[in-house]
Amino acid sequence: MPRKMLAINDSAWLFAETHRTPMQVGMLATFRVPADRPTFVADLVARWRETRAFAPPFNLLFRRAPVPSWVELGDDDIDLDYHLRHSALPHPGSQRELGVLVSRLHSAKMDRRYPLWECHVIEGLEEDRWSLYFKAHHSQVDGVGGIRLLRRTFSVDPEARDMLPPWSIGVRGPDQSGLPPRPSTKAVAVAAPKSSPLAGVGGAVRSVREVGGSLTRTYGETLTGRRDDADRAAPFRAPKTIFNGRIHTPRRFATQHYPIDRLQRLAREAGGSLNDVFLALCSGSLRRYLAEQDALPRSPLIANVPVSVRPPETGARVGNAITFLYASLATDQSHPVARFEAIKASTKLGKDRLPAVGGAAMDAYTAALMSPFLGQAMLGFGGRGRPAANLVISNVPGLPETRYLDGSQLEELYPVSLLFNGQALNITGVSYDGEFNIGYTGCRDSLPSLQRIAVYSGEELEALEQAYGVSTP
Repeated sequence: MPRKMLAINDSAWLFAETHRTPMQVGMLATFRVPADRPTFVADLVARWRETRAFAPPFNLLFRRAPVPSWVELGDDDIDLDYHLRHSALPHPGSQRELGVLVSRLHSAKMDRRYPLWECHVIEGLEEDRWSLYFKAHHSQVDGVGGIRLLRRTFSVDPEARDMLPPWSIGVRGPDQSGLPPRPSTKAVAVAAPKSSPLAGVGGAVRSVREVGGSLTRTYGETLTGRRDDADRAAPFRAPKTIFNGRIHTPRRFATQHYPIDRLQRLAREAGGSLNDVFLALCSGSLRRYLAEQDALPRSPLIANVPVSVRPPETGARVGNAITFLYASLATDQSHPVARFEAIKASTKLGKDRLPAVGGAAMDAYTAALMSPFLGQAMLGFGGRGRPAANLVISNVPGLPETRYLDGSQLEELYPVSLLFNGQALNITGVSYDGEFNIGYTGCRDSLPSLQRIAVYSGEELEALEQAYGVSTP
């Protein structure tokens, strides 16, 4: 069977994994059962059980030796009955029952004797709805890669029928979105003049300088404790909080959503970006939550913020194409405007530190940037010392238009993310059809009443709107 070696940044997620810290990312999509097809869910599951064509990464099996590799399996070698699960919620089938089920499903580490993904079809949700929870290993899929898969899996056409499941789409399967193909950048690359060998050497030297300079600036601040700018954030300068100890297997999952127009209006009035607004909502809610636990540190929390570096023309890549920046959440500031302005300045500094490189050079930068943190995780030291960051906060651009699966309308879309020893909370947002949907994934034993953080985010949004004089719709 053909083998493909793992990139070092992808293999790190596998070697850092334990039963307490499964390295998987998930998606929770909730649909409306078509009014004229009451047996829609059962019919869909029956049809999908017969769909036994698999595309990468869903036909890849991990092999550790002699080198970490993916082995591509044939369709007949994959046990679909293991990967596809059909569940039903207990009465009354509310968001609470759904959240409890997804929390339990996301807590379990996947069995490496099989390709590393699961698809759970969940019926019995109130108001004639059903949900699809899908999880895959982070070594194969990052946030942007996952959204690209959904973009090609769900259709804009409510009349589309007999649609393929995600495992038949993957990174190589057909695009059943019903949208015209995106413009390719390949023609530009072909028309570009050929560079000389010396030009290639010069480019490599510049890349090395860029990467080295960025790492020196970032970890120089870590080592020296440079604080000439209150908005500066660097790895391993975060205060230790209740988010940053050893975690356990059970997870909690909560959700929140807001109209994107509302967040964008606030961003315009405040002179920042939608991502700045998102970070500010998290900052205010976390400050209040920690204060109630009598656990708010004097120093500001620091967020690890993933940044996609996936070029438009490389959608067929299995694995990750992300790097990270560090941003202060300014939780030491009591006023929402002061917090927002500090966050805005800190994210700008974080972006300025990123090297202006791509491809292998960016992979090398990310590996070097994250190696102390991932090294801790792989050696079992995570959560025992000062954290690299207090939590991960990620914003993934999603699907702007209404989507359907065999005529069943997609109503809500939430990300479900991973946790580490030393980072017991992850907050990820994804946009869909005019809404900004936030998934809060936490360690059940570390964070009492995780739902409060989601509720406080909404109250922080109202406080920011009032502070900047933005009318609430």
